[in-house]
Amino acid sequence: MKLHGFSICNETWGPDAGSVDAWPRVCADAQAAGYTGIELAPFTFAADCREITAEMRRWIASVATDHGLSITALHWLLVSPPGLHIHTSDTVLREKTTSYLKALADLAVDVGAPVMVLGSPKARTLEGGDLSGAIQRSQETLLHVATHLHGSAVRLCPEALPGPEADFLLTQQQAFSLVQACAHPNIGMMLDVKSMCSEEIGPAGLIAEYGDVCCHLHANDANRRGPGDGTTDFKAIAAALNATDFDGWVSVEVFDYTPDAMTIAKNSIGHLRMCFGLD
Repeated sequence: MKLHGFSICNETWGPDAGSVDAWPRVCADAQAAGYTGIELAPFTFAADCREITAEMRRWIASVATDHGLSITALHWLLVSPPGLHIHTSDTVLREKTTSYLKALADLAVDVGAPVMVLGSPKARTLEGGDLSGAIQRSQETLLHVATHLHGSAVRLCPEALPGPEADFLLTQQQAFSLVQACAHPNIGMMLDVKSMCSEEIGPAGLIAEYGDVCCHLHANDANRRGPGDGTTDFKAIAAALNATDFDGWVSVEVFDYTPDAMTIAKNSIGHLRMCFGLD
């Protein structure tokens, strides 16, 4: 295993965590809590990433660097603008979605994020139960973005999300099959602990199966809180990851923001460091 370090998602500090006033404070908090990486939700910086100027992109990266943080990934890619859809049969809308994903790819390159996590369940709901069509069109969309990324180090990673949150790419195997079908160096595999908890084999078993090809891991409890704030066994997860060729960041992503961002940040990294044997 080549663990790059521990990262945390910036929206933990709220939907305005990318504002001019908030971003330096978020980076300072993450550094103070002990993180060396930070993951970005683009919607916290602008409703449309194309509104983020070149100057602003340099500032985002420099603030992170000044606080000893690597920008580890972009995620929540299609929260906004509203109405985008990865595999819709509406050709015009799918082209619009592809174009926006390419703009996000440019953002990832500009701020130095090596991974784009493609979750966004509302932007991938099945239309009329057309599973085979959804798979084919998703592959086409991903490959258009990957071609745009060619020559960069950024990888676009489809994220498995279980029901009822999503109804497409529900399992790690389904996500991996899509990655394999694309067979492009700029399309990669990521794993999410909360999502893996929904599968019978569990996180440790799935890490044993896919850890060698995984380039990013979201760390969260099955209860949607941070590592150590539930019953998910992160010692087993750390041991399983350590037995693979995993080469990437472990990034804390929560969906329950209580009691507050700094408490979540400190408790999560403390538990991760203990489970990974770093204390």
